[in-house]
Amino acid sequence: MAFKRWLYRGGRPHTLAKILNSGWAAVHSWGFFPNYMVTLEVMGRISGNVVRFPLAMVVVNGERYLVSMLGPNANWVKNIRAAKGYAVLRHGKRESVRLVEVETQIRAPILKAYLRVAPGARPHVAIDKDAPISAFAAIAADYPVFRVENA
Repeated sequence: MAFKRWLYRGGRPHTLAKILNSGWAAVHSWGFFPNYMVTLEVMGRISGNVVRFPLAMVVVNGERYLVSMLGPNANWVKNIRAAKGYAVLRHGKRESVRLVEVETQIRAPILKAYLRVAPGARPHVAIDKDAPISAFAAIAADYPVFRVENA
């Protein structure tokens, strides 16, 4: 757990985390792992180049969601906001999507479900995956959640 927090100290991936993320992004995009392990491709807001991020996607009530374990200052969140939500998801195939940020008041059950499928995110979220929904509601504003829609 401490190692995973160290990889993202200061809320940003450091050199080793960037290398690992690059590898996982490639592996997820090939579709070898469960379908909730995806690669997000979005235009970099500064570089203008396509940037790839490995993410865990969660399904709640038939809707797909992406959650930022590092909060609102995560690079992919800033890039998605700059791109007005338009991106590509890859998991064996390429899917053009639009990510729509959901309101804080409906995030709690999504965050709880996310922590169940994303063990790598647990060290970065301040509460236990088995905490009551009310605990998730208390931290919901700190973790952006995006609904995945077809573009």
